[in-house]
Amino acid sequence: MSDSGQPASDRGREQAVDRLCEAFADDTLEVEEFEMRIEMAHRAETAEQLKVLLADLPASNSTSVTPSGRAANRPAPLPSVDRLEGLHVPERALIMGALGGASRKGRWVPARRTTAIGIMGGVALDMRDAVLPPGVTEIHCFAFWGGVEIIVPPGVSVECDGMGIMGGFDHRHETELLADADSPVIRVRGVAIMGGVDVVSRYAGESARDARKRLREERKDQRRLRGG
Repeated sequence: MSDSGQPASDRGREQAVDRLCEAFADDTLEVEEFEMRIEMAHRAETAEQLKVLLADLPASNSTSVTPSGRAANRPAPLPSVDRLEGLHVPERALIMGALGGASRKGRWVPARRTTAIGIMGGVALDMRDAVLPPGVTEIHCFAFWGGVEIIVPPGVSVECDGMGIMGGFDHRHETELLADADSPVIRVRGVAIMGGVDVVSRYAGESARDARKRLREERKDQRRLRGG
């Protein structure tokens, strides 16, 4: 049976979405074009329609990502890297949760430019114990019927500029910023469509509940100081 008459399979849709996400992470597709093609991939009825969506994209040169956010079992090309105290800092990374979840936490080295995509799934990036290089660490987020949560350590400068369309793009930074001009900066950009991107600040090991309790106590102390 030719592709023109072969029904689109769930696996075929997943592979098409993976390829579109790679193209978006490589700046081959703009946000508007990426959104449109993702929607068309989910609505495609035949394998030929999926093939047409990818026909004008350059050959993939990055590690494929499964819907659960796990890299496929094949060798990845070596990224261009900088060195930071003996550690490699990748230039680019793609982290995706599609119909599932993906996360990064603990002691890890974020790429200088990370693309985080949550499509009917979620991505959680815990930066509190991450090794942040000097200068700007960029995180480009796209949430479609899903979410991206970014937890940053207190005192780190965060620049957040995004759009929520029938969703939210929120940044709650409730601690003082470091005054050192050489300190790392986390720059978050992107769009959330019927989903959410949430940037919060918490100490290492602190839960969301503990953070709320701490902030209440800090506000009480501030009011007492002002009253005194």
